[in-house]
This record gives sequence, structure tokens and C-alpha cells, in this order.
Amino acid sequence: MNTERIGILLINSGTPEAPEAAAVRAFLARFLADPRIVDLPRPLWLPVLYGVILPWRPARVAEKYRRIWSEAGSPLRELTLKLRAELAAVLAQRMLAPLQVEVGMLYSAPEMAVALERLRSGGVQRLLVLPLFPQYSGTTTGAAFDQVSATLRQMRWLPDLQLVADYHDHPGYIEALRASVAAHWDAHGRTPHLLISFHGIPERYCRKGDPYHKRCHTTARLLADELLLREGEWSVSFQSRFGPAQWLRPYTQQVLSALPARGVREVSVVCPGFAVDCLETLEEIAIENRAAFVQAGGQRFEYVPALNAGSAQAHCLAALVAQRCQGWTEGFREHLPGAAHGASA
Repeated sequence: MNTERIGILLINSGTPEAPEAAAVRAFLARFLADPRIVDLPRPLWLPVLYGVILPWRPARVAEKYRRIWSEAGSPLRELTLKLRAELAAVLAQRMLAPLQVEVGMLYSAPEMAVALERLRSGGVQRLLVLPLFPQYSGTTTGAAFDQVSATLRQMRWLPDLQLVADYHDHPGYIEALRASVAAHWDAHGRTPHLLISFHGIPERYCRKGDPYHKRCHTTARLLADELLLREGEWSVSFQSRFGPAQWLRPYTQQVLSALPARGVREVSVVCPGFAVDCLETLEEIAIENRAAFVQAGGQRFEYVPALNAGSAQAHCLAALVAQRCQGWTEGFREHLPGAAHGASA
């Protein structure tokens, strides 16, 4: 019987260690120095980053983090670690191979090197890298590939390796989103308009070949179709713009501010690009953008939480993992009851 252990590496962006200016500065220094995030020439960008942005921006961002920080700490880290545990439990029931699931963050703890070392020391010979970014972008999944590759170059261990580039149209993911929106409407009442907001990226990245824009629109269309929404009952926007460059449009806050003038005074907002809730959803959408909508004349604003560590997302990711690892688990099927069914996607 094959006893090779399969490792699953979940990757998320990361978070400051505390809602304080110094911790935010350290996080932003790593995040904004990554060429995947800002592709300007280093001699031009780094003086701006260290001389203009980092001296003043962290204090303002830290104030935003304080609005959403909990006793457990950063929502992004807490929810990602809970998702890891939930996914591990589902996979333990679904798959037959010995499994180990770890989390690595791109710009904070737990570090990528720490996560990969845990997988190596755990006996993993086959590794599936699963960035928690449903719609591929070079700024997210591309950065994850860079860091995994760079870390493995420093190690003597090299597992059999697969990378999930994205899952923007995976049926289980779309169904989880549909069920999430439907459940929110059942609990809080349906609104006449659903705004599907994604994190933005500079337009020039897409002109250079980044498929992110198309991926987002595909996800949005599939979700709208599953919810049986008609034209005019839903729209797509992009949030979290940074800097003076043109980013993907329309901008979320501008869309929300314009809706009441069109007669739309009740809106739901869902953010399918965020696997777990974080600053961009809990503060930017649920607080700042809510205020902008109300100020413009809106009457009811519903934020639909991210899938987080719920059962729907855990089962969706488990199905994706099982599908991608199917060839790796063939050797276990004949040895345990129910194996043929459990190892299939």
C-alpha cells in the first residue's frame, strides 16, 4: 500500500500583527515592495514607498484595522486558520490518503517557509498548492507561485507539486456563493439589486495579459445566473483602489453612490474574490461603502459575508482538492472500504 503523505498548502495574503502603526508599516513594507503588487521599476518605486507612503499611510490604515480587530486578533488570520481546520476535517472524511493541511501567508506569519517546513517534516511527498484567490491574478496567485518557488529553491526537499491557478468557475464554488447570498436574503430580506464587488488591480496589468478582469466577470455572471437574476438586478464593480493609476472600473464606491439616484435604495453587496472576511470587506465595504450609499440616499445596505470557514466553502475546496489529487490517491482505493467513492471529485 502506498503511504506517501499528501500536503495541502492554503495561501492567503497576510495581515499586520497588530492594529498599530508600526505593525501595519512592517506589513505594508513587505506587501507593497513585491513587484507582483507594484510593477514599477524599483529605483523609481522604492523611494516613493519608503519616503512618501510608509511614513504616513500606516497610521491611517491602523485606525481602519482597529474597527474590525477582535479579541482573537486579525479576522483574516483567524478565519483562514479556522478554514484550514474545517477543510482538514472534511478531507479526512472524504479522502483516503494521509493528509496534512497547512497555511502560509504571503506577507506575514505564518510564513511560507514555516508552512513548507512543516509539510516537509510531516513526511509530505506530494504537495497541492491552493491559493485562496478564486480569480487568478498575477498580483495574488502569481505572487503565491513566486514565493513557493523561491522557498523550495532554498530547500533540499522537492515534492511532487501541483498548483491550483484558480477556481473562478468551479461548480462547487459558484453553488457555495449562490447558497450564501440566498441564505442571507432568507434571513434579512431580499434587495432589488445585488452588487458583486471584486478587489481591483491596475488596468495596465490586464493590458499586459493578466486574465483577472475576465475571470471576475465570469464568476459574477455564473452567480447571477444561479440566482436567476435579470438584467438590471445585478452589476459588477471593483474596490480597494490604491494610487493615481487607472484601476479596473467601475469603482465600487462610485457605483453605490450612484444607485439611489437611479431609484435603487436597497442593495446587497457580495465580494466573491475574498475567501474570508478581512479589512477590505469588513471595513471598506461594510462600513465605508455602506456610509457612502446611505449618504447618497440609500435606505438599506446588506453586506453578504464571505464564505469564511463555513461548511459550504470547506466542502467546495475539498471537492477541488479531491479532483486535483485523484491520481495521487489511486493506490489507496483497493485497501479501504468506500475508497472508490470517497476519492472521486
